[in-house]
Amino acid sequence: MSVDAAVFREAMSRLGAAVTIVTTGSLDAPVGFTASAVCSVTDTPPTLLVCLNRSTRARPAFAELGAICVNVLSAGQDALSNHFASPMEMSERFALGHWTTLETGAPTLEEAVASFDCRITQMVEVGTHTVIFGAVQAIRLGGDVGGLVYFNRAYHHLPYISAN
Repeated sequence: MSVDAAVFREAMSRLGAAVTIVTTGSLDAPVGFTASAVCSVTDTPPTLLVCLNRSTRARPAFAELGAICVNVLSAGQDALSNHFASPMEMSERFALGHWTTLETGAPTLEEAVASFDCRITQMVEVGTHTVIFGAVQAIRLGGDVGGLVYFNRAYHHLPYISAN
């Protein structure tokens, strides 16, 4: 049975996902893009996966540099997400936000809800995308703020609710 690509995309738009900015490189030569195709693989060892369109100009840097940082955006950071999704030059993207590094040297967004600093362990080509697996080397937790999700082709702000 064949599934129509447009129907698949419409169904996937109804699968809400956290909005992230995924980075590589260094503070001197940063590379990054907005992604919602990020998920946990396992907690032993802590590992994430990120899907990156193979045609993006950022793809070669991720293949060469061996590190990624997944920066989870908070409610109200819609403009930052759009900024990183735009066609502007990489250096211009990093003009917004405050950037530092953790273990791998990949740029880490200080205002992120959480940042997962990873070494790339594997890259697998699947259709139009590259699936990047990253072993988490360091984590930085941000403030107690709400989350930003993408659902039905729009941003939605989630409130912060304490687990206590």
